Amino acid sequence: MNAESDERQGVTEPVTPGPAAGESASEEPALGSRAPQFIQRSRALHLSWQVGVFIVGLAVVVVGIIMLPLPGPGWLVIFAGMAIWATEFVWAQLVLRWTKRKVTEAAQRALDPRVRKRNLILTTIAAVICAAAVAVYVVKFGLVMPWKIKE
Repeated sequence: MNAESDERQGVTEPVTPGPAAGESASEEPALGSRAPQFIQRSRALHLSWQVGVFIVGLAVVVVGIIMLPLPGPGWLVIFAGMAIWATEFVWAQLVLRWTKRKVTEAAQRALDPRVRKRNLILTTIAAVICAAAVAVYVVKFGLVMPWKIKE
């Protein structure tokens, strides 16, 4: 049946969109700006708000990038900057949804019993190799720090 015949007969069914491909059926917040209403009403004020959010988010992301080679939670700070951007920009909201989905999938894969068993075996092998290397060092040089060895 086409839509015209339904309307003429007075039969209308509410259309509820289902989850899109690759999305779960869980409730996800709507995409778009989360600025207060009084800011969204004024175009100039909303544009200023967006510029401010972009600059703050950019500063946080840059600090996160600087922290990557340095001590500190670089990736965590980068994702915090993305979360700041996601309060205002749809592209950042989509990136965060994708990232959240991938992290959840990776966590589920890591909890797989076969993967856990493999990781446990590899960790044990690495620990045995490290212990053997320390034993060889102690036998050869004794309990002397590496920077104090005289050859």
